[in-house]
Amino acid sequence: MTISAPEEQRRNSPWYSLRVLWQRRVSLIALLSVIAIALHLLIRFGLHAEARVHQIPLLATLILGGLPQLVGLLRRLLKREFGADVLGGLSIVTSVLLGEYLAGSIIVLMLAGGEALESFAVRSASSVLAALAKRMPSIAHRKRDAEVVDVALDEIAVGDTLVLHPHEICPADGVVLEGHGAMDESYLTGEPFQITKTAGSTVISGAINGESMLTFRTTRRAADSRYARIMGVMRESETTRPSLRRLGDRLGAIYTPVALLVALLAWAISGEPIRFLAVLVIATPCPLLIAIPIAIIGSISLCARRAIIVKSPIVLEQIAECRTAIFDKTGTLTYGAPKLTEQLIAPGFERQEVLGLVAGLERYSKHPLARAILAAAKEDGIALPAATEVSEPPGQGLRGRVSDRDVQVTSRGKLMTQNTLGAELIPTIAAGLEAVVVIDQRYAAMLRFRDAPRVESHSFVNHLGPKHQFTRLMIISGDRESEVRYLAGQVGISEIHAQKSPEEKLAIVRAETLKAKTLYVGDGINDAPAMMAATVGMAIGQNSDVTAQAAGVVVMDNSLKKVDEFMHIGRRMRVIALQSAVGGMALSVIGMGFAAAGHLSPVHGAIAQEVIDVLAVLNALRAAFPPKVIHDLA
Repeated sequence: MTISAPEEQRRNSPWYSLRVLWQRRVSLIALLSVIAIALHLLIRFGLHAEARVHQIPLLATLILGGLPQLVGLLRRLLKREFGADVLGGLSIVTSVLLGEYLAGSIIVLMLAGGEALESFAVRSASSVLAALAKRMPSIAHRKRDAEVVDVALDEIAVGDTLVLHPHEICPADGVVLEGHGAMDESYLTGEPFQITKTAGSTVISGAINGESMLTFRTTRRAADSRYARIMGVMRESETTRPSLRRLGDRLGAIYTPVALLVALLAWAISGEPIRFLAVLVIATPCPLLIAIPIAIIGSISLCARRAIIVKSPIVLEQIAECRTAIFDKTGTLTYGAPKLTEQLIAPGFERQEVLGLVAGLERYSKHPLARAILAAAKEDGIALPAATEVSEPPGQGLRGRVSDRDVQVTSRGKLMTQNTLGAELIPTIAAGLEAVVVIDQRYAAMLRFRDAPRVESHSFVNHLGPKHQFTRLMIISGDRESEVRYLAGQVGISEIHAQKSPEEKLAIVRAETLKAKTLYVGDGINDAPAMMAATVGMAIGQNSDVTAQAAGVVVMDNSLKKVDEFMHIGRRMRVIALQSAVGGMALSVIGMGFAAAGHLSPVHGAIAQEVIDVLAVLNALRAAFPPKVIHDLA
């Protein structure tokens, strides 16, 4: 996106430069420590200089690098934050008091290098966000009358006409007015397909145009576009502190006094203060401080690449503990689009003939049922006849002349008010949607529709118990009970709550969440309160900005497979984070034993701790890369 004038001024200010330099201080301290240690070794063993000379680089490291670290630790202590990094500060102070300047410099390198590595890992894991920002154009081609003018993105208004040249990146969401081509939306949706675009098609910001020029009308400002929403929730994800990191802090609060006790006992029993320092050095719990946030941010990045936006990182931990799954019906377990399921033909008419006449008329309608009728005609291979005199008077249904016959598609109520022959043959009311067909003023057919379940709904529901340990599954819907029960039978759910208002949905979810952790999956505005009450709220699809704001996770694609992918990523993140943190601590405890027994000097302990840090961080970085199996749906 373009940078505003205040933002530009802020970035050009000296205070901004100083703040950036301060944020990079750990990298500079780490670099200084490496140079100082290398100079020390060169002067000591290469030039064979006396101690007061070869220790000068180490003293510089302890003063320039160690003091800032100690100041930061002291601030945390004054706030009564007794974390595991306190051990690092004690190690620096003890090394100076005992004259072990090399060990102290290695500890400075360890702490600064660990923070620098964390910052690098976070930047790498956030590469999706950075790449999105770099990919966006700074201008758009706005068309007014016959003139096309380049304007900044923040000048785009809803309803503007924009021109998109071949291979350009779309600057805003909109609807195509002119042109025919294809766009690559894979970077945003995760689907590796070229999406055909023609008049009436929607375009999304961040997508790459193909070979043809398109003209489209904007439906959102650039700041409100899908791209901007992705940017916003990604930034929010990165700055949210999840409970799993707090678990690391709690572990550190236990680990720190244990390490201090071991160090004091080693000193008391041996009478050698050097052992106290050696234990503290190898006890410095960098795996605990670094590995968990790296695993979290890596998992957020992996989700983003899979078209899953994690707004609240805490849900990555909680999803593995959810035992009750609650689903909205329409648009979640179903496609949210009716399908023609039954054709009751009156005597004297043929099914193929009726369907062909109705489809020929309905292709001029924008009614939701029209698409279902056209899809059924296409499936039957029916050629659509031409229609004339098409009209759709309010409340009267659709009328027209097709193949020299008068055709009307209307409702049951309107049919009863007309003088229609054969009206007494109309069937009784049944579940689902319906449309009445009248041909040449005679009742011809009753068409019944149902909202079709997603192809993957049945397999997804059936695998939640054995694969993800869900013990209860239910549907909560505002639809009629007959419709909800029909869908529940199709997908394999026995517990339903039908004809529920948003307030009633909220009450049910709250009650269930008191019993066990809950997952709520929905797509409509009326699902937003229930999503916020659930342990994990997931918005599927892009039907509502309100729902996306209420959910902890937003699945950008209309696919339950993505919900399954999120479950796998969350469970894997928790395992990797705990592996890295607890595994690193366990190795440190083993090292503490060797140091307490006098088998590790402070320098050797610092080197051993660095090896442990690298192993823990490398393991945590696995969270950013997709596993071989990221879902287990057929």
